[in-house]
Amino acid sequence: MFTGLVEELGTIAALEQRGPGVRLTVECPLVADGARIGDSIAINGCCLTVVEIEGNRLGFDAGSETLSRTNLGKLAAGSGVNLERALKAGDRLGGHYVTGHIDAVGTVDARRDEADWSFFYFKVPPQLTRQMASKGSVAVDGVSLTLVEVEADRFSVALIPHTLAVTTLGSRKPGDAVNIETDLLAKYVEQQLKSHVSA
Repeated sequence: MFTGLVEELGTIAALEQRGPGVRLTVECPLVADGARIGDSIAINGCCLTVVEIEGNRLGFDAGSETLSRTNLGKLAAGSGVNLERALKAGDRLGGHYVTGHIDAVGTVDARRDEADWSFFYFKVPPQLTRQMASKGSVAVDGVSLTLVEVEADRFSVALIPHTLAVTTLGSRKPGDAVNIETDLLAKYVEQQLKSHVSA
């Protein structure tokens, strides 16, 4: 479980083909400090397991399914990635409950910069917007954000200067692919409503 509060903007140091998947090596001094084999780390919001540690670099294996259903398949050496270690019992929950299981890949539909702030619209499959509400929560590339407007097939958020500076979202432009995870509680509510209607 994660919170959507990015701890470090890491860098892809290397990608190596491993069978049907890829070994991702990430340069991340902060997150690598104290890391252990088997730890869960969210990379752009996708939960992966640490399989290799070498100094400030962590290795992760991503299978073909993960690469095809997230934006991790679009990474290259030098790409920036958002990193967050798994939540510990007793930690503060500053964002919202994020599972690290990506629901879909969305795209940046529009970006409007106003001084140091930016307003983004993200296009997503319509079934995801049914799990969204204005002032609710969504994770974009693993970043916990507050929804502003929700339309049939897209939603908007307003990003403060800090978020733009310390996450990959600051460099995102129209057409870029982003990982989307809707709010866990919204998923349960939608499922309950479906069950109630069919009963």
